[in-house]
Amino acid sequence: MIGAATLAQGAAWCEAAFGVAPGPGGKHALMGTHNRLLSLACEAFPRCYLEIIAIDPDAPAPARRRWFDLDDAAMQAALTAGPRLIHWVARCDDLAAECAARAATGIDAGEILAAERATPQGLLRWRIAVRADGRRPAGGLPTLIEWGEVHPADHLAASPLRLAAFDERRLVAEIESPKGRVRLEGLA
Repeated sequence: MIGAATLAQGAAWCEAAFGVAPGPGGKHALMGTHNRLLSLACEAFPRCYLEIIAIDPDAPAPARRRWFDLDDAAMQAALTAGPRLIHWVARCDDLAAECAARAATGIDAGEILAAERATPQGLLRWRIAVRADGRRPAGGLPTLIEWGEVHPADHLAASPLRLAAFDERRLVAEIESPKGRVRLEGLA
């Protein structure tokens, strides 16, 4: 997840950093955000993709705090300085079981929310665990997501980008691109 103050800023950053413009994404009515996507698929990570996300200025404010700390003043200040790697999301097959397992160890995975967004191929649906305070899970843990019938990577255009390495504990990603290997260090 790359957070940006605006989606246009995030797209420009992507093109400057990697030499590749992100593809289209969509709007998340549930959270008042919007995104753009770019495949990072490789043999080791066949459905991996980069998501640039920002608060949608045209959307009404959501009834709850937005995901990924996007409503946090410190996060907003950091993103004003430029887009950043802010988090990662991991797919699971049984979101309720995974959230219960985290809760059993004292970790607040968040409330399970149903979300969707329109795509040219139809409605994309998923369930995602989001804390009530909108905060990202601590300790390098990902936000958990359970995709519906369609995964967004199934319809992403091919890309010259590849995820070369990822250290979830330190939130560091290395991406092979037309501009060489780009190292992204996450925002704590």
